[in-house]
Amino acid sequence: MSTSRQVQEFYSIGEVCSLTDLKPHVLRYWESQFRFLNPAKNRSGNRVYKSREVELIMLVKHLLYTEKFTIDGARQRIDQYRRTGELRASARKAFEAELAGEARAAVEAVIAILDGKAPAAAPAAPAVAATPAPRGGGAAGQRGSKSAGR
Repeated sequence: MSTSRQVQEFYSIGEVCSLTDLKPHVLRYWESQFRFLNPAKNRSGNRVYKSREVELIMLVKHLLYTEKFTIDGARQRIDQYRRTGELRASARKAFEAELAGEARAAVEAVIAILDGKAPAAAPAAPAVAATPAPRGGGAAGQRGSKSAGR
């Protein structure tokens, strides 16, 4: 039996972005604002995040985006968690809440497709890709010629 999420010791910035649904520039900015977010860098100079740091990123995201704290307020709340010894539990809870939200959204999307309320995205893509682009001066022909040059 295997799980869909692999437990890793270290994560690249791209992997952290896909796990947290954040952009790299947001993570880099948060590093400047939260002293505890200080990923190590490998020989190439790329950021390498530990699992603990990913959980802390999820806690920051939860405080900023869900609970609507300011950066200073989130920093104070995390310091409070650290003083009371609740930091690790709070970070884990924020991470699990994010995963539960993603699962809930995926289930709701499947239910909407099954109820006929939302079109299935997968069958539409091959039909468009299989249609040849018309030649000529039309807008569709221009789009086809631009994408062919990429």
